[in-house]
Amino acid sequence: MSKQFDVIAIGGGPGGYIGAIRAAQLGFNVACIDEWKNSKGGPALGGTCTNVGCIPSKALLQSSENYDQAGNHFAEHGIEVKGLSLDVAKMVGRKDTVVKQNNDGIAYLFKKNKVTFFHGRGSFVAAKDGSYQIKVAGASEEIISGKHIIVSTGSNARALPGTPFDEVNILSNEGALGLGAVPKKLGLIGSGVIGLEMGSVWRRLGAEVTVLEALPVFLGAVDQQIAKEAHKAFLKQGLKIELGVKVGEIKSGKKSVSVAYVDARGEAQTLEVDKLIVSIGRVANTIGLAPETVGLKLDERGAIVVDDECKTNLPNVWAVGDVVRGPMLAHKAEEEGVAVAERIAGQHGHVNFNTIPWVIYTNPEIAWVGQTEEQLKTAGRAYKAGVFPFMANGRARAMGDMTGMVKMLADAATDEILGVHIVGPLASELIAECVVAMAFHASSEDIGRICHAHPSLSESTKEAALAVEKRSLNF
Repeated sequence: MSKQFDVIAIGGGPGGYIGAIRAAQLGFNVACIDEWKNSKGGPALGGTCTNVGCIPSKALLQSSENYDQAGNHFAEHGIEVKGLSLDVAKMVGRKDTVVKQNNDGIAYLFKKNKVTFFHGRGSFVAAKDGSYQIKVAGASEEIISGKHIIVSTGSNARALPGTPFDEVNILSNEGALGLGAVPKKLGLIGSGVIGLEMGSVWRRLGAEVTVLEALPVFLGAVDQQIAKEAHKAFLKQGLKIELGVKVGEIKSGKKSVSVAYVDARGEAQTLEVDKLIVSIGRVANTIGLAPETVGLKLDERGAIVVDDECKTNLPNVWAVGDVVRGPMLAHKAEEEGVAVAERIAGQHGHVNFNTIPWVIYTNPEIAWVGQTEEQLKTAGRAYKAGVFPFMANGRARAMGDMTGMVKMLADAATDEILGVHIVGPLASELIAECVVAMAFHASSEDIGRICHAHPSLSESTKEAALAVEKRSLNF
């Protein structure tokens, strides 16, 4: 007889492991299945985010930032560095250590919360007697049963048609995080989050980086005033960015990659690079899930179809994170995982997509929540805007990092905050206050009347709020 569980999470990424832990906290008998392996073949919980995404990229970004500061900015502070050198193997080794610490941390949380872990690939076998039979294919094979199933199988990098990833010369995020040496010339196709972050890492370490973007504008999903400021900063750093290009044939040799493309002027060009990172989005991962065995419905993109509560077309089968609609963000997956566990318990789990923050961890960082100015104009909604530059912030000046601004958008009639957009130092941390404000339907006046510590970067948020009513105090 197969092992019986109240809840089975298929996938141990942010949506799956968090959903499993929350379900266990609510008193359910819970299992989580995940097949990710570390270099020794053991389990590596955390999914793409922990293993080849959010966590390792931030580790490398920090290392490359330290190197860049030591080589180019310490002298401003009277700190002389002689004989600066780079040990890429040690840098990557530190990244791997950070990843393992996170893997081990999730395994500990499973033990703490009494979540049963199965190492292998989970797939549907059948629906029987009010439960679903799930096969776990790992070192051995077994069948387990669960009344409720949370599918949280994540996503995979999208390859260019006819140009598969070899993770040697043509790289996805996984290959980009595992380079053993700094390429002399690095190409990026796509100026999305992953591409820009990886481009930033290797540019700081000495690579000549060229970005080819099909869209005519830079960071089309970002408020364009913020995007233009970021674009200007990246160009100043030496990043080469070509917009409005049409990529043609890609040829991969033993030690280089050739990219044929047509530029925005309609002229044929060729880019020769040592390595090429393709960052054109991600696709839902249902490989090996066997949804057809139980009639689980997928959409035309291969994602699992869910309603607003993450319910699929099957009773007691739920899906969260990258494998369903909505932004492919780890924290969005976590919130959906918690909400689903609470709904299974008869509670009212809730996820507000309009207050999910977005972050690009480049330098300067870019972060935002809510609507952009372009979206408000398209919707015909009357709004007010307030902007405050970091060049007028005392803490930013002391840090020597004055690039960028905070921009706040509020309803013209009610003053409710509709969106906040930041480009500059520690934008990823500053955005949290704005998320809280929007979650409680705060007005720009509310933020403007709250006392912020001085000197702090967060004062720029207050000043942007004051600027909505054209009464900024320091600019």
